[in-house]
Amino acid sequence: MSSVSPGVTAQAQQARLRRIVSRDQLVLVAEDLGPDAAPAVILLHGGGQTRHSWSGAARVLAQRGYRVINFDARGHGESEWSETGAYSLDDRVADLEAIVEGLDQPFVLVGASLGGATSIHAAARSIQPAGIVLVDIVPHPESEGISRIVTFMRANPDGFATLDEAVDAVAAYNPERPRPRDPSGLMRNLRLREDGRLYWHWDPRIVASRPQDLHALVRQSAAQLAGTGLPVLLVRGLKSDVVSDAGVAAFRELVPDLEVADVGGAGHMVAGDRNDAFNDAVMAFLDRHLPVG
Repeated sequence: MSSVSPGVTAQAQQARLRRIVSRDQLVLVAEDLGPDAAPAVILLHGGGQTRHSWSGAARVLAQRGYRVINFDARGHGESEWSETGAYSLDDRVADLEAIVEGLDQPFVLVGASLGGATSIHAAARSIQPAGIVLVDIVPHPESEGISRIVTFMRANPDGFATLDEAVDAVAAYNPERPRPRDPSGLMRNLRLREDGRLYWHWDPRIVASRPQDLHALVRQSAAQLAGTGLPVLLVRGLKSDVVSDAGVAAFRELVPDLEVADVGGAGHMVAGDRNDAFNDAVMAFLDRHLPVG
């Protein structure tokens, strides 16, 4: 997995920072890695995350010779927040359209959670990828797991007095993941405001709507995937509280050719919990459906 494809130079593996302007003039920040003309992989992180959640996978993909576009979704990370609270799936698909319109090569979408929902909706609407990789998200997710995510994102509206308080909040949400020895990396997910307190990097209005409305729309879009013949891989954590066996079975009723890769020892944050196993599953899918060269 860590080998570098022939012809992939060190310069090609370095991230180029890009700023992409969406339809409503929102600026999105993206890292572009790998050879410009190579088959592309577009990484869409989950709600409450940033592009940094893909750092390990992006590096491996670039080393294998792919072009990797890894961006902060609107309202997250370094990308701008919408002044009008425009955070629907249609808005996110419009962002994706702005990213892919400059590509001449085929591409695959890799989306985690909210990024996966965006990928499904995009393929049903206007975007034509060579394949989709969904990371621990299905059209019929477990309501308890979704509720836990939304509750976490809605908590602490007044921020944190110290970094340790933020670390405690993450540990309470994911108690099975070891606490980081050096918590300073969490600062990439926080913003220090003028009041001296630390706040999460996402716009709170992202979780203002009801999750069930979003998933109803995703189910409508997923029903259109079977007719496209588009290869779809679901990578799920076997310890996930979001994707169950019943959710996988319901997805297979919509997409009979659905491919599934189960990752043991991983929860909803599959790439963070078992990065090597996640990379292996994605690379095997790409080798079948979008090989380099």
